[in-house]
Amino acid sequence: MKKLLAVLVFMVFSQFSFAQETTVGERVLKNAKDKTYGRGEQKGDQTVDNALNKVEEGISGLFKKKEKKKKKEETEQQENSEQTSDENQDVQSQTSSSKKAVKSNSKFDFVAGEKELYFDNFNRLSIGDFPAEFNTNASGEIVNVNGQSGKWLSMTKNGAFIPDNIKNLPENFTLEFEVAINGDPSNNYSGFGLNFTTQKDDLMKEMFFSQGTSIVYLHPGAGEASIFINPKNGSEMSNNVKMPQWNVSTNDNMVKISLWRQKSRLRVYANEDKLLDIPRFFSETTNYDFSFFRSFFYDCEIYLTNIRFAVAGADTRNKLITEGRFVTNGILFDVNSDNIKPESGTVLKEMATTLQENPTVRVKIIGHTDSDGADAANLSLSQKRAAAVKTALSSFYGIDANRMETDGKGESQPLNKNVTSAEKAQNRRVEFIKL
Repeated sequence: MKKLLAVLVFMVFSQFSFAQETTVGERVLKNAKDKTYGRGEQKGDQTVDNALNKVEEGISGLFKKKEKKKKKEETEQQENSEQTSDENQDVQSQTSSSKKAVKSNSKFDFVAGEKELYFDNFNRLSIGDFPAEFNTNASGEIVNVNGQSGKWLSMTKNGAFIPDNIKNLPENFTLEFEVAINGDPSNNYSGFGLNFTTQKDDLMKEMFFSQGTSIVYLHPGAGEASIFINPKNGSEMSNNVKMPQWNVSTNDNMVKISLWRQKSRLRVYANEDKLLDIPRFFSETTNYDFSFFRSFFYDCEIYLTNIRFAVAGADTRNKLITEGRFVTNGILFDVNSDNIKPESGTVLKEMATTLQENPTVRVKIIGHTDSDGADAANLSLSQKRAAAVKTALSSFYGIDANRMETDGKGESQPLNKNVTSAEKAQNRRVEFIKL
């Protein structure tokens, strides 16, 4: 009787267990089908059928192998975790070891102008002020930006912002600045604009520009850059290109923009990538003037800082070899650090090429700082920065270290009074002396 009772209990339990497993199995299959179909809508019915067939084939043995599979998955997760940890350590190690690694980027062939005409980081101004060197038909104020150092000009309303010190543009110049956005601008309207025009009355315009005007639009809402050229003679020209470097949809809210004019040609860079290279952007033979402008559909905040306007200089190779001396502000470092910024790669490559083509030439590399901070600290920093330049030229461009000497002068040899931001920027330099 006990045996019969045990058999009956076992049969009932088995049937219940089978029903439970079937119910769970059907639910897993249904979820798998729903999920696969959701993904398969974009891939076609055949893909869905194939995927479901594989799910159905495997579902029958799902629970028989449950414990074995669970153990296998736990083992794989542990192995993957260890592998991921190792990979993260490798990446961190590579990042740490390459922090000072500065190589030339073929997309970033920008060379900053040597003769600085204007620099502004707005540090001299109080929060809430508007710079007297700017004119506008809108409004703006100096602000601090969360997570960013220094002060920024906030362009609070749509309109034009004209820097009085950027006018009568020379045939060869560079213009650099950092620009950031906070908020959703939508992808309508023009965006953030750079207006180059021979018509001074057009500097305050944001649309319907007259002939003799060439414009660059940067729109982080659309993730696009575009141009519009309206020559006095000939046909209009326009084009749009992708701009992933400044795109609110991917949380890339800040970008460094670099522009380089060589007569009629304009090249535009976002961070270290070349966005545009237009051979006939400056179509007129008369002088151009310049203004920033903003035109966004929704309310948003646009910030601007570290504006540098300079005349494009002579060939690096020619100056070092023929004059025996080359001084550059184009090798940049992190604040109070000897870590070389990536945008310095172009100047370093030019110097490396000069030394490669003249194998008997030896140079002394001398670092200089501005007057901010203690004298002793600036002296040490300038020496470290000169040594970092030597390391970069030796490690990444193969220049024999024995051909290079280093020194640092700190703030002891200023080029000016070291008072304004522009003057301080000129004093932060690296000097190459032919030995």
